[in-house]
Amino acid sequence: MDIIIRSYEDRDLKAVVEIWNEVVRDGVAFPQEEELTEETGKAFFEAQTCTAVAEDEASGQICGMYILHPNNVGRCGHICNASYAVRSDLRGMHVGEKLVSDCLRQGKAHGFRVLQFNAVVASNLHARHLYERLGFVQLGIIPGGFRMKDGHYEDICPYYHVL
Repeated sequence: MDIIIRSYEDRDLKAVVEIWNEVVRDGVAFPQEEELTEETGKAFFEAQTCTAVAEDEASGQICGMYILHPNNVGRCGHICNASYAVRSDLRGMHVGEKLVSDCLRQGKAHGFRVLQFNAVVASNLHARHLYERLGFVQLGIIPGGFRMKDGHYEDICPYYHVL
């Protein structure tokens, strides 16, 4: 696969909602519990500072996506936050790495100075290793900060990367 990262367009809506909802249904990475509809998804993705997709150049299939937005306001408005989702059948093929790398560039291009992740689930080792390989620094551990789909609580690890 030859993956390109590009800006989200209206034609991507159905695929992006499906990918996002798959992660929400998994219940082990995103804090959201409500799935998006095409209507709520359209509003949600258009409201972000940046929404981007990973597209297989040969087939035109959407393989993953990310959103980038401020993490806070005012005096902390220079810190951004992001969420990433990759189709489950394509995980482990470095799509996530391309998404995160592009997001770092987009964060800087949009004037942010730091990208911060508030709630990386401690057991999400693939994501944590990727972030650390790309230069993110773990800030600590928040015990029991994430309620898993089955109801038990797992620690979360905040991370940051200076842009």
